[in-house]
Amino acid sequence: MELVDWSGRILREGKRGAIDQHLPPILDRLQIDPRHWLYLNKNFESRFKSLVGAGHSVRTACEQLGKRWCHGIRDCERYLSPPAAS
Repeated sequence: MELVDWSGRILREGKRGAIDQHLPPILDRLQIDPRHWLYLNKNFESRFKSLVGAGHSVRTACEQLGKRWCHGIRDCERYLSPPAAS
């Protein structure tokens, strides 16, 4: 992710979609702890079997698909959801 973020910040003449230099790094913008990201990269296939994303997004998708249960929802909430507001 950092490589993609870094690459997107390199400006070249005629390049579309450059990432603004003033934006924070990608994991900060996605509110994902770097340790969680590394864990998920090593264990992705064993933790998720279908939908992946922020917990609220996965729950919404499950409702729209008529699914009552989604394997990995707890990991979505733990690793990919923004921290709860205090």
